[in-house]
Amino acid sequence: MNAAIDQFLNGASMWSAEMKALRPILLKAGLSEDLKWGKPCFGTEGGNIAIMQPMKNFLALMFFNGAFLADPHGVLEEQGPNSRSARRVCLRSVADVKRLAPAVRELVAAALDLEQEGPPVLPTQELELVDELRDRLERDRKLRSAFEKLTPGRRREYNLYISGAKQASTREARVTKCSEQILAGKGLRDR
Repeated sequence: MNAAIDQFLNGASMWSAEMKALRPILLKAGLSEDLKWGKPCFGTEGGNIAIMQPMKNFLALMFFNGAFLADPHGVLEEQGPNSRSARRVCLRSVADVKRLAPAVRELVAAALDLEQEGPPVLPTQELELVDELRDRLERDRKLRSAFEKLTPGRRREYNLYISGAKQASTREARVTKCSEQILAGKGLRDR
C-alpha cells in the first residue's frame, strides 16, 4: 500500500469512506497504486487502468480504456461529449461500492486483459480549429510550429477551451492567454 494514497484518503473531505472501501477491491484484483494527477491511480507494469475521481455528486472510478470493455452489468457511463475512450463507474455510497464490487472486479480483469493485448487505436478525427486560433496560427509561424509539436490531445484541449467562448473577443483573448503555454510546449492544464 502506498503512503501517498493513505494520506490522500485520510485527508479527503469528500468520498473518503467510499474510496477506502473501493481501494482493497482494486488492490486484490492485482492492480498497483500510485498518486497521479493528484488522485489515486491504479495500474499494472506502468500502464494506467483506473483512477478515483472525487466529484461533487459522486465518486467516479474512471477506466482509461473503458470504451473498449464489455459492460454486462451496465455500470459504465460516458464522461462527457468530448471523452473518447474513458468510461466511469459512479459510486454514491459505501453500499454502492459493496453492491458493485463484483462488476468492478470483472471490469478490472477485462481492463488488465486489454492492457496486455494493447487497446485498439481510435481513428484520429480531423481537428477543425476555431477561426480565432486558426487565424492566429496562420499569422504566427512560431506559434504554429509549437502548436503542431503538441500531442493531438493537447491540441484538441486548447481548441475546445478556446471554442467554448461565446464571443469572438473572448476567443481571441483565450488564444492570447494560451500562447505562452503553447510556445512552452505545455498543455492547457500543465504548469
